[in-house]
Amino acid sequence: MNELRYLRGYPEHILVQVQRLIDEQRLGTVLAKRYPERHQIRSDAMLYGYVMELKQRYLRKSDPLAKVLFDDRIAVERDALGTHTRISRAHGGKLKAKKEIRVDSRFRDLPPQFLRMICVHELAHLKELEHNKAFYNLCQHMEPDYFQLELDLRLWLTQLDL
Repeated sequence: MNELRYLRGYPEHILVQVQRLIDEQRLGTVLAKRYPERHQIRSDAMLYGYVMELKQRYLRKSDPLAKVLFDDRIAVERDALGTHTRISRAHGGKLKAKKEIRVDSRFRDLPPQFLRMICVHELAHLKELEHNKAFYNLCQHMEPDYFQLELDLRLWLTQLDL
C-alpha cells in the first residue's frame, strides 16, 4: 500500500478503499465528479470578506481579526493547510493583540467546499485553541458536512501528490 500521509489515523477499511481507487486510477475522477466547480475568491481582500462573513454569521462575539490572507509558505514551513496566529505587540504603555488567519495558497484553485472547510477550521480556533470535542462541535455547527469535507480534502491532496 502506498504511503497515504494525509490519511494517517483513518480506519483500515477507508485506507483500503482509497488504495483501490488509486490502483484503478479513479481517485481523481471520483473527486472531480463530486466537486466539479472552483470558487471565485482569488485575492486576499476577497478572502478577508469571505471569512468575515462567516465570522459575522457564526462567531459574532469572538475577537476581531486583523488579517486574513492566502500564504504561499504555509505548507512548506509548517506542514499545514491554514494557520491562526495571535500576535501581541506593545504600543505605548498598552499591549495589543492581533489575530490573523492564513490559508495555504493551494486553496485558490480548489472547490469552494474545501475553502469553506479550512476557513471554518481556522475560525473555530478563535474560540477553541485545541483540537478537542468542543472545537469539532463548533466546526460542525458552522459546516454540517465538516468531517466529510475534511476526508475529501485529504483525498484531494493525496491525488495532487500522485
